[in-house]
Amino acid sequence: MTRVRLDLFLSLDGFTSSTKQSAENPMGEDWGRLTENYAATRTFREHVFKDSSGAGTTGIDDAYASAFFDGIGAEIMGAGMFGLHTFPNDPQWQGWWGVRPPFGCPVYVLSTTAPRPMIPMEGGTTFHFRNVTIEDVLAEATKAASGLDVRIGGGVGTARNFLRAGLVDDLHLMIAPIILGRGTRLWDGLGGLDHTHNVRTEVSESGTIHVTFTR
Repeated sequence: MTRVRLDLFLSLDGFTSSTKQSAENPMGEDWGRLTENYAATRTFREHVFKDSSGAGTTGIDDAYASAFFDGIGAEIMGAGMFGLHTFPNDPQWQGWWGVRPPFGCPVYVLSTTAPRPMIPMEGGTTFHFRNVTIEDVLAEATKAASGLDVRIGGGVGTARNFLRAGLVDDLHLMIAPIILGRGTRLWDGLGGLDHTHNVRTEVSESGTIHVTFTR
């Protein structure tokens, strides 16, 4: 049965992204600190950097990184994550990930500028653009996933919309042992998830706190 999954990076003080986004630094100037331990894993290096040397950390962080890529049949993301806010007038823009994005499945991009032509990429990724409700795009993505899971890829606005609507079955937070004091907060107006989901916490060798909410 298809489940809706969401993975987010978080600081100890509850921020999911930072400030001063730009074309060169689309996730903000603190994104590297939030994702440092995840990006250091062997699985991330293999899937995103195409590094087959075996370099990278193993252990708890790598186990969660491996689970992130397993069993996904479709993905949903917002226009900002795809880059449409940063490059709104570039008809050649195909996302941040190069000619072979790390998704390998249909990706549905929520955008008020849809319809746009779909973009087939190497490795099985095809970007589809939709200007519909999150319930409608989830129904389409679930059908395309053919029994595998649907991942909500972000950004944080899209993630919060799915959480607010009660549509997320599995939430995984990677809480970096840092305090940002700025950026976009996750939990404002989203209390109560611990009443509807089972909560599990695990601390990795890097100090990252992995918190999972499972319905």
